Amino acid sequence: MANYFPPSELIINDDGSIFHLHLKPEELADKVILCGDPGRVNTIAQHFDKKECEVQSREFHTVTGIFEGKRISVVSTGIGCDNIDIVMNELDALKNIDFKTRTVKENLKSLEIVRIGTCGGLQEFTPVGTFICSEKSIGFDGLLNFYAGRDEVCDIDFENAFKKHMNWNAKLCAPYVIDNSKELMERIFDSNRNMVKGVTIACGGFFGPQGRELRIPLADPEQNKKVMSFEYNGMRITNYEMESSAIAGLSALLGHKAMTVCMVIANRVAKEADANYKNSIDDLIRIVLERI
Repeated sequence: MANYFPPSELIINDDGSIFHLHLKPEELADKVILCGDPGRVNTIAQHFDKKECEVQSREFHTVTGIFEGKRISVVSTGIGCDNIDIVMNELDALKNIDFKTRTVKENLKSLEIVRIGTCGGLQEFTPVGTFICSEKSIGFDGLLNFYAGRDEVCDIDFENAFKKHMNWNAKLCAPYVIDNSKELMERIFDSNRNMVKGVTIACGGFFGPQGRELRIPLADPEQNKKVMSFEYNGMRITNYEMESSAIAGLSALLGHKAMTVCMVIANRVAKEADANYKNSIDDLIRIVLERI
């Protein structure tokens, strides 16, 4: 690992903020809630007792404040694991790199990160409105394969069983399987609050990668049937979304705790969807705020 990060690798703005997020180190809390939609940041932050700061740059919108005595930052990521690569690396840099010396700090900090999102349910037991806590995430995006240490943090046996079941196409990115934080799962999961635990696939797109076919035929028309029928050590794949694998994977490599919890807004088995879900997701927001 490099001990000094030159301006080309760690870009710091003239005001001392990190390049994309436009956050300064002191503006980031140790507890972080991620969401894809910049508009959802204020939906979450409206529950704060006090707002400390608000910063917006491109799709990255951040509000840091206090909720019931806890300092929390809410950060929007935009859509997809490519954006997560930016967000996770910059969040870590804000905490663990000294911006004045451009070197790694001697004492590293571990963030607690929870993504609140929406997803598509893939089983009959994940109907519209269900909250799914991801125990494991499967990355169809390939992001973690670019980083050293990938095999040490991934579930290789699960990966191999999944690739065999899917008859995995070598032209696609190699999938990776990563655990979400067990500690955060224990705090946030509640079977009495319409929650289930599951295995989440993070896809590199909304249409073809999730088996949706409009005018372009799918390379594998049987993909979703194979995904839905896969079982490993009693675990079933419960949902599609687009960020959880990169969040969990980069957190594992960087020493942070992270998990994803999503509300099902479309069920691919029942062929149903709820486009007017935004009022319903507030219940999930409250749960995460109370337990992070």
